[in-house]
Amino acid sequence: MDALASAIKATPTGEHTFLITDYGKPFSKNGFGNRFRSWCREAGLPDDLSSHGIRKAVGTFLAEAGCTQYEIMALHGHSDPKTSEIYTRSVDRRKLVDAAMDRIDLGKIIE
Repeated sequence: MDALASAIKATPTGEHTFLITDYGKPFSKNGFGNRFRSWCREAGLPDDLSSHGIRKAVGTFLAEAGCTQYEIMALHGHSDPKTSEIYTRSVDRRKLVDAAMDRIDLGKIIE
């Protein structure tokens, strides 16, 4: 995070904006989405990628790293914990499956 903070500070984009348009202005919500798709096309990536997909991936990575739904809620700026629960629920379920499978001796079951 220190490296990211340093990189943001080094840009001429301001305190709360670190991606700007070619005109030096912050992107609008739709403007950034459109520009992101354009960057993806230029990179030869699939057309179905979106900037929101990155946000979802970050939520999943945070949950997999052990963050609580409230920590994810704070980082993503969600106002309702149920929104962040989407990320933790699937990770928690996968952990429960792994824990259950660790308790089973398949060798005894198959015999």
